[in-house]
Amino acid sequence: MGRTIIDDIATLLPVGSFTTSEEALLCYGTDATRIEARPDVVVRPEDASSIPGVMKAAAAHGTPVVPRGAGTGLSGGCVPVKGGVVLSTERMRGILEIDPVNLIAVVEPGVVTAKLHEAVEAVGLFYPPDPASFRACTIGGNVAENAGGLRGLKYGVTRDYVMALKVVLPTGGEVRTGSRTIKSVTGYDLTRLMVGSEGTLGFITEATLKLIPKPETKAAFLVSYNTLDAASEAVVAIIRAGLIPSTLEIMDDITLKAVEQYQPTGGDLDGAGALLLIEVDGSEPEVARQAGRLHDTLAGTRPAGLRQAADPAEQEQLWKARRSALTALARISPSVVLEDATVPRSEVPAMVRAIRTVALKYGLVIGTFGHAGDGNLHPTIITDLRVPENRKKVHAAVAEIFKAALSLGGTLSGEHGIGVAKSSFMEDEVGKEGLAAMRAVKDALDPRGIMNPGKIFA
Repeated sequence: MGRTIIDDIATLLPVGSFTTSEEALLCYGTDATRIEARPDVVVRPEDASSIPGVMKAAAAHGTPVVPRGAGTGLSGGCVPVKGGVVLSTERMRGILEIDPVNLIAVVEPGVVTAKLHEAVEAVGLFYPPDPASFRACTIGGNVAENAGGLRGLKYGVTRDYVMALKVVLPTGGEVRTGSRTIKSVTGYDLTRLMVGSEGTLGFITEATLKLIPKPETKAAFLVSYNTLDAASEAVVAIIRAGLIPSTLEIMDDITLKAVEQYQPTGGDLDGAGALLLIEVDGSEPEVARQAGRLHDTLAGTRPAGLRQAADPAEQEQLWKARRSALTALARISPSVVLEDATVPRSEVPAMVRAIRTVALKYGLVIGTFGHAGDGNLHPTIITDLRVPENRKKVHAAVAEIFKAALSLGGTLSGEHGIGVAKSSFMEDEVGKEGLAAMRAVKDALDPRGIMNPGKIFA
């Protein structure tokens, strides 16, 4: 027998930096979707120095390489569906620099997002992207998936904060993209290309991130409605009034009931049909002005209840409750299928109605929550996928939800990526020519097709 990829890795990395144990292959073969596969080896380097060699060896053997952060993804993006090497960032957790003058942070890919938040806020700065899994997910995974989060309405998504990257290509070559400068238009924007590429074009070893000054203060509101339709119409009213909260979240009655049992909001919400959680931030005068205008606008939407959090502790309680939505729903049934259909903000009312129609058609329980302020809804099907008939209904329902989102001018994914879970729907959104153009980019950078195969392209 000739040399294998594992033999080559053993010459490149010290003992303890890779493993083929059954336990590791099982643990590193799935993500939050519960899609499962089995890699051949798990590599956990301490730094970036060995990664070009691993890539060259994998290319020589034609062995797949699958980048992995914390495994919190919701599209199967880090699942090694073709086997091969799982290349984990878990030991690459250095915050290399925080520059308060140029307002940047330089980090390794395995830095947990919450740890970066804490580090920059300690010096009066702010990194806005905040996925719901921010206490576990990593910057490398956020960049690969172009993660969003609760503050996307005002502050945007990960893409808006990535200034430069270091990337090891599938050939083993290393490139630097972007710049530390505010303006940089030198050649193609390879940074934007890499952000959201789901590990299919290269392995990110370092990210230079834009920071902003930390907002001085904030105010949070809890607003209940008798129906989800009323709550979704209120979202449109808020945006139409020219208000851009830092956060504008929605939960339907199914989600709300589950959350109140698991991580209560602290409000008297018995019988509420839906809930909006809203936060505004900025200077003290600006927050006071926004809060007043928001209160006036909300009063015109006839809420069942409206109150402002009394202090920071109560604000934190509200956001803990919202971040627990998926966990709370997952406690109801053996399986949950969380989707990520996103529509223009004006179409949120139509989208929530479409989701309700799909639920009734297939006899499914679907809890809907999400970032209503930027049109990013998370319809969550609560079911038992061990039952074959349920799997058929869920597949059909998901297809109809995506079809509805696209018909409203929306997209398949606002923040979770395509991965395995949505690859079969890609052509529906981007068309044959668009998909062919993406394949051409992939083939140019990854001629052997080793980089996270089976993702994005069905």
